[in-house]
Parts: sequence; structure tokens; C-alpha cells
Amino acid sequence: MQMTSLPPHEVNQVESSVTIQRPLSEVFSFYRNFGNLPLFLGDVMAIQQIDQVHSRWTIQGPLGIRVHWTIKVTEERANELIRYETTGSPRLRTYWEIHFFFGSQAGATEVREVMRAPFGRLGRAALALIGKYPAEEVHANLHRFKEIMETGSVTDTAYSVAGKFARGLANKYKKIGSV
Repeated sequence: MQMTSLPPHEVNQVESSVTIQRPLSEVFSFYRNFGNLPLFLGDVMAIQQIDQVHSRWTIQGPLGIRVHWTIKVTEERANELIRYETTGSPRLRTYWEIHFFFGSQAGATEVREVMRAPFGRLGRAALALIGKYPAEEVHANLHRFKEIMETGSVTDTAYSVAGKFARGLANKYKKIGSV
């Protein structure tokens, strides 16, 4: 697997973290199974694993438009780090780093996400015009990750596709909390 790192901190880099009251290995394993990510990522509708490092993500954008991204895992360290990025044009590439740490409380895990999207300030301004705010989305996604890991359901619908986390759907995944 190729090892890469995020470019230096820029204005288009977003960071957020959350503490999850679950053991590190469970949190890492749940996240690393990309099939679980649509359970809490607000605009990711489906993920299909292509091979060990590539997956195809279906994202629902503004006005109900669905797009597909191919994602490549570029670095992974068990119970510590998952780094992945979109493939295709380097100018349009988005990067994510998900860091996993032992939390300050016994049995807790801290998860920190660093995301870097293309186009810097111009890109963020364009996203804001259509109601997409990367910093708020990253925070909301991590908060839903915490919810799904600790309770097995999602109640936070901020910065997500309308209706995606409707009560009936969230209850369908109640068993997730007992990973």
C-alpha cells in the first residue's frame, strides 16, 4: 500500500475530534469496514468495496444529484490511522486522515478527522453558496459516528441528506451498538 501524507495545513483543511466510549479496536474495526460508513456519514448513500484499497462511494449532493467517487486507502495502521483520498484529477482530489487514540478515560477512544478538499477558499465559498460547510459536516459526521458506536442509532440529522436518518431507519441499526 502506498504511503502518503496530507499536504501542509491550509485554509481548506478541516479538523474535528470526538471521544467515543468504546474500546479502540472496536472503533477502528467498525470504521475500517467502509460498508458501515453510510450508517453515519450524512451524504454517503452507499459504498461498494472494489478491492482491498479501492471502493466506490455514492454521494448525494444538492438537488438530489448523486455522484460516484472512487476512493483509495493510501495508508493504514491498525488501531491508529486510516488515510484515504479520491482518485482522478489531482486538482480535484479530497484527502482524509482518521486518527484513533486511546481516550483519557478507560475504554474510551478519541477519533480525530482531518479533511482537505480542493480549491481552498474559493472552493469553500462555492460550497457555502449551496449550503455545504465542510467543517460543520465533518463535526456532524463524527458526532453521528459517536452515536452509532455508543447507542446503535443516529438522532443527529444535521448536515445530512433529508430523511436519511429517519427514525425508522435509525432503529433498523439498533444492533450496531453491540459491535
